[in-house]
Amino acid sequence: MPIKLENVAIAVRDLEATIAFFTDLGLTELGRDEVRGEWADTAVGLDGNHVRLAMLQTPDGHGRLELFEYLHPDAIETEPTQPHEIGMHRVAFSVDDLDEALAIAARHGCHPLRGVATYQDVYRLTYVRGPSGIIVMLAQELTTS
Repeated sequence: MPIKLENVAIAVRDLEATIAFFTDLGLTELGRDEVRGEWADTAVGLDGNHVRLAMLQTPDGHGRLELFEYLHPDAIETEPTQPHEIGMHRVAFSVDDLDEALAIAARHGCHPLRGVATYQDVYRLTYVRGPSGIIVMLAQELTTS
């Protein structure tokens, strides 16, 4: 059976701020919608499900993020995920210029959890705490001369 990853969906507290963060990093907004009704309740398994959502795509067209903000029921605020916790961990992006990506993230108040690391002289990378506490990995492949 063929299988294809369609998207990763993330509940956010502020849809507009989260869209701004990811589009500034280079993702493209594909569209928005407001979703509710019996079909949504059935699919999600939640009565009264009502969200505003946006679909974003990476420039290469292979990765998509679905960001959604709950209108009903009220969203439940949780503690931000820690890197060692079981469950949804992070969303990762390759970037051409890590310093530029970090400057963009900083304009949104998002900073590295600890700093920038170099992995086996292959990548410079870091985790930043993005909007709504989302952990975002940014990695720049290093080239040898």
